[in-house]
Amino acid sequence: MPTSQPSVLVVDDEADLRELIADSLSGDGFDTTQAADGGKAIACLKTFAFDAIVVDLRLPDTDGMEVLDFALTRYPEVVAIVMTGFGGVTEAVTAIKRGAVDFLIKPFQITQLSRVLKSELERRRLRQENAELRVQLRDRFGFDAVIGQSAPMQRLFATLELIAPMNSTVLIQGETGTGKELIARTIHHNSPRADQRFVAFSAAAIPEALAEAELFGHTRGAFTGAIANRVGRFEMAHRGTLFIDEVGLMSPALQAKLLRALQEREFERVGESRPIKFDARVITASNTDLKKMVKEGTFREDLFYRLNVIPLTLPPLRDRPEDVPLLARHFVQKSCRNNNLQPKSLSQEVCRCLMNFSWPGNIRQLENALEHAVAMTGAEREIPASSLPPELTELSGSMLLPAVRIPDEGINFTSVVSQLERDLILGCLEKTGGNKRQAARLLQLSRTTLIDKLHRLTLNERVSAA
Repeated sequence: MPTSQPSVLVVDDEADLRELIADSLSGDGFDTTQAADGGKAIACLKTFAFDAIVVDLRLPDTDGMEVLDFALTRYPEVVAIVMTGFGGVTEAVTAIKRGAVDFLIKPFQITQLSRVLKSELERRRLRQENAELRVQLRDRFGFDAVIGQSAPMQRLFATLELIAPMNSTVLIQGETGTGKELIARTIHHNSPRADQRFVAFSAAAIPEALAEAELFGHTRGAFTGAIANRVGRFEMAHRGTLFIDEVGLMSPALQAKLLRALQEREFERVGESRPIKFDARVITASNTDLKKMVKEGTFREDLFYRLNVIPLTLPPLRDRPEDVPLLARHFVQKSCRNNNLQPKSLSQEVCRCLMNFSWPGNIRQLENALEHAVAMTGAEREIPASSLPPELTELSGSMLLPAVRIPDEGINFTSVVSQLERDLILGCLEKTGGNKRQAARLLQLSRTTLIDKLHRLTLNERVSAA
């Protein structure tokens, strides 16, 4: 049986009506199969998964409801329509409750049946596509998409799990490149609004003169160049999530209109006085300290408190160096996939360089650096330090040792000092090819002192193996 057309099983003991329905549906692009009674209908359902079934509730050998139940039990996604005489309305309503999508009272127009089938099959297709899309989005924007094992990131994960199911306004603050939009998308795609739109608006990317029209929409003729009505971001995000980036760059006038929209849950298009209601979760972000801007008088205090219902602060990359290797491997794999390259690994030397760098551009700069390294590595399977951008490898003398960062839980002083001493000695021995005399000279130590330190740090075995 061909499957390019939607398949329909028509079940009715009236041969003339059954054949009329089948011929009409065939002419409308359906692939039809006929069954004169319940037994034959169930036999057909056992051997083929039909897209739809049209069944009369009164059959000579069985109740049409039994055929309906069998079809829906075996194929929960089948589109089922029941037919009945005028006196069978109560039974038809029961059939709807048990899973049929509609019922037709005889006599009916055959074209009506075709319209109902097409509509319901299209609705099923969209429902299936949405389910697949939700799975894809969950994979892409689940909490796994936010990478980090450091204490600040673990606290962030815990907060995201709490706030994602809510409708509260969220303010995300953090330096440029820390992933504010990724966090906003992650919140959206783990919320009840996940199957609706995520609409982004950047106050930094749109000229001030156009920002109001972009955000709230405008009517034709509202200003020069407004040749047609335009829907704004608030209206586009209805029932979904609106993400406003760089909210601190908004003009005072636009801040006032944003405040009113959030308070009243309505807005007006530019050039129109009719208020439009909206239902959208609003998430805003800023790379500047809004609280400081409030004190300086450059940001409205009432708007700040309206936005700051749930504050999130994203840590800069330099404050979570233990996450750098995880992120680096992720970006290397991503770059290799995007460029159809064999997977590459990172050398320990590269990991040390990455962890010692301050990353003023944060995660965005790290991703760019790793994409550069993948491109410069060529056919090699391991990325060497020489493939990194020059600013990462040309470190000044002050960057010989990594800056020691003090985590919230504190550090073990003796362990840290021992590790630094160990790294210095091993680095000099590596540079001198294992020659202890030359290594002692580089460290400005006597050879005897160096050997004593080697014994104390239990490095002799490791040096000998090298």
